[in-house]
Amino acid sequence: MDNTNWVVPSYEKYEFREKKKKYCLCIPIINEGERFLNQLKKVGNYADLVDVVICDGGSTDNSTDKKVLSDLQVRTLLVKTGSGKLSAQLRMGYAYALEQGYEGIITVDGNGKDGPEAIPLFIEQLENGYDMIQGSRYIEGGNAVNTPKIRHIAVKALHIPLINLSGGFKYTDTTNGYRGYSSKYLLDERVKPFREVFDTYELLAYLSVRAPQLGLKTMEVPVSRIYPAKGKVPTKISFVKGNWTLFKILFETLFHQYDPR
Repeated sequence: MDNTNWVVPSYEKYEFREKKKKYCLCIPIINEGERFLNQLKKVGNYADLVDVVICDGGSTDNSTDKKVLSDLQVRTLLVKTGSGKLSAQLRMGYAYALEQGYEGIITVDGNGKDGPEAIPLFIEQLENGYDMIQGSRYIEGGNAVNTPKIRHIAVKALHIPLINLSGGFKYTDTTNGYRGYSSKYLLDERVKPFREVFDTYELLAYLSVRAPQLGLKTMEVPVSRIYPAKGKVPTKISFVKGNWTLFKILFETLFHQYDPR
């Protein structure tokens, strides 16, 4: 593995236990509070399947207390100190996971919307040789609860068609951050995910389309995504600026702007 040219933000690393599993679960967070901690308690039921790596963007809400994380069976806490947003957090987590020798990575948002009971499904398909595994709330066995209507329409009418046009695979759920990647995929020289251009949400769109573009094994597995019935929607995507950024990324992905040169 040649990581000479990888661009990864600077970060602090806190390891609470040794590597034990073939696969790791990377959870990107920033100030997710009790939602995150409650999610970790549920994830702990699958500690015999995955090592848990927290990819923190710089939380200030005390949700990443090291003793609490260690007690909740987290293997490693990574705290980004360099620049960048979600894609930078993911570059940090994926680089660490690959350097640690994991054979595959599962990613799930840290805001408590996603059901950890799907973790075995991702592992099963990584074992079956799949390279890109997308979680979908819209296929048989999936569960979409309280999805905001405007988000549901945007996903179905815009995001899914453009991602499918870009990659050639018929996804049913493309904004969902619950997915799995083989190490083979992330290390492929035709992919090169460790570039500075991946800063906000670019890496999610790019990795969705790049695998089918390259003929790598791609599939979906059913997952649950449950939004709260009341109160603020747990998301970091602002209605105007955030959605404009996503729209721009979609078209840049469609026109191969993120492909390695």
